[in-house]
Amino acid sequence: MIEESKVCAWAMHQPLEREYHDTEWGLVVTDDKILFEFITLEGAQAGLSWYTILKRREAYRQAFADFDIKQLAEWGDEEAEAILTGFDIIKHRGKVNSVFTNANAALALQKEFGSLSAALWQFVDGVPINNRWESIDQVPASSEQSKAMSKFLKKRGFKFVGETICYAFMQAVGMVNDHLVDCYCYERAVMSQGAAANSNTQ
Repeated sequence: MIEESKVCAWAMHQPLEREYHDTEWGLVVTDDKILFEFITLEGAQAGLSWYTILKRREAYRQAFADFDIKQLAEWGDEEAEAILTGFDIIKHRGKVNSVFTNANAALALQKEFGSLSAALWQFVDGVPINNRWESIDQVPASSEQSKAMSKFLKKRGFKFVGETICYAFMQAVGMVNDHLVDCYCYERAVMSQGAAANSNTQ
C-alpha cells in the first residue's frame, strides 16, 4: 500500500478524489474531446469543490452528449432546459449555456489551429512544465501561462475561463505537473509526457 505521505494531500479525503488523482490528474491529454470535457468541468467547478463536480461527472457526460463538440455547438435554450431539469449537474443556467458557447468557440479554434489541443498547448510551447513543489502551500492558484490562456480564450468567446480555472485545467491535463515531488504519481506524470510530446503542437 502506498504511504499516505507519498500522495498529494488534497487526494486523501475522498476515495473518488484519490482515484482521480492516481489515474488522471497531471497525465498528458491531447485529445480534443477530453480537453473540452475538462474545460467544461473546470468551468462548472467555479465557486465549488472539485469533489462536488467529480461525483457528478457521469451525469455531465450524459447531459452533454459525451462532450461531442460539434453536437454541443448546435444546442441552445431547449437543450439547456432539459439538462437543468433532467440531470444531476450543477443547476446554474449560465454554466450550462456556456458549454454551448464554448463548443462553438472550440470549433473555431479547431479550424484555425488544426485542433483544440494545438490551440491550448501553445501556452506551454507544447512542453509540460514540471514543477518541484515540496508542500501544497507552494502550489499557485494561477500562473503567467494560465493568465495568457484565460485572456486568449475570453477573446475567442469562451465563458468561465478565468485564470484560476485555466490553471486548474492545465494541472488536470498535464500541461503543468503539480504533483508534489514526493508523490508517487509525480514520475508517472513525467513519463506520460514522453509519448505525447511530439503530438502537442501538431
